[in-house]
Amino acid sequence: MKEQGSKHRMQYEVIFHKKIESSYTEKYAVAGINYVKPTYVKVISKKALKRGDKIEIDSSDHVFYNNSEIGTVIDFKDGDSIKVDTVHDIKYTGGYSVDGHTVFLDEHFPKIIEVDGKKIDTTVTIDRHHEIPEKWLADSAFEYPYAHEIATKIEKEYVESLGVKWEDYCKEVDKHLRDVYRRKLGKSPDDLDLAPYLYSRDKEALKEIRDSKKD
Repeated sequence: MKEQGSKHRMQYEVIFHKKIESSYTEKYAVAGINYVKPTYVKVISKKALKRGDKIEIDSSDHVFYNNSEIGTVIDFKDGDSIKVDTVHDIKYTGGYSVDGHTVFLDEHFPKIIEVDGKKIDTTVTIDRHHEIPEKWLADSAFEYPYAHEIATKIEKEYVESLGVKWEDYCKEVDKHLRDVYRRKLGKSPDDLDLAPYLYSRDKEALKEIRDSKKD
């Protein structure tokens, strides 16, 4: 296997792996997430990996494991071009459009909260480090509970990288989440993806969202 230095590589954690049926050589489909700046990759690997393994990717889309080249990137997503909308009512506080080009934060949810003496931008923690990755995974045919689990981990790791305790952050966020959920919707986005509400079987929320789109 080819070995190279790790300088200028970005690290990803494996969240999915599956053997690809082939009569020639063993290959594996792998998906990974970088938790610092949310980016998502799909990889074809010649090495079997497992969830939680760390892979590295260089600027030429070569994939490495333990400093040995094992494959190439076949798809890459980042959130730089995704718009953050904070002018609508969102029943679950955060959400995303059906096409994935926009993420939403309820207009009544504070954009800045203070936790452990630090000011936290919730458009970054909730939208960019939770809603965007969740949508990527949902669009890649992962079931909603798993997509939500991974997105929550991304949000947690980012929050903790700021020197904030996750429990303290959640306590402050949950307080505002309850306020938002209790508020009657004024105007929901026409293109809001309803998948989380459908999975939760939240009939009351779905009705309120649909009614608010008609106003």
